[in-house]
Amino acid sequence: MLVEITNATVYYGKSIAIENVSVGVPEGAIVSIIGANGAGKSTVLRALTGLVPLRNGEIIFQNQKISGKETSEIVKRGIVLIPEGRQLFPYMSVLNNLKLGATLRRDNTGIKESLEYVYKLFPVLRERSSQQAGTLSGGEQQMLAIGRGLMANPKLLCMDEPSLGLAPIVVEHLGEVIKDINKRGVSVLLVEQNVHLALGIASRGYILQVGRVVLEGDIEMIKSSDIVKKAYLGG
Repeated sequence: MLVEITNATVYYGKSIAIENVSVGVPEGAIVSIIGANGAGKSTVLRALTGLVPLRNGEIIFQNQKISGKETSEIVKRGIVLIPEGRQLFPYMSVLNNLKLGATLRRDNTGIKESLEYVYKLFPVLRERSSQQAGTLSGGEQQMLAIGRGLMANPKLLCMDEPSLGLAPIVVEHLGEVIKDINKRGVSVLLVEQNVHLALGIASRGYILQVGRVVLEGDIEMIKSSDIVKKAYLGG
């Protein structure tokens, strides 16, 4: 396993956000966490990247415990979060937003290679490199957020609701992009309300309801489960 979250419990104040949640991402896999709004999906990613502390449980990445580490240390080790809502710097150029993703890197040749890969993946970002990020369309801003994440040279890319607010054709392209990133050896942990995207590209899935994992397994098993059919696929 590349990363193992075991019995993770997180509180916000006195409220339980997630309780005894265990999630694993095998090396080289795409894993999806599916659930309704407020189910605790984003909290799993925030705990994994050190943005919220665990009350209980632990997180192991590449056989080393990372729970309790600073976010910057976790990013250095290769776990990168593309947050919900993109969180770009709207008045900075596209290129400078991308460069921010490489802040913790010192390998200049590798940084140039990463930038070329981002431009190959999203040619529009090369065309708009000097444009302010805030002037891009929603789909282009999501491309920029993903590109910035890739500039950190991740081993595990965590994506929080990347399809939110995007047109269906853009979501379809997003699925192809995630698969391309994965083929280059980057493991992906995807949090999504868009079940068709989440089930369409992952090899393994977890269903979260009210802060707990209610179902986990390979994607075909998840697709055929009554929970998914009734709650998400209209079956």
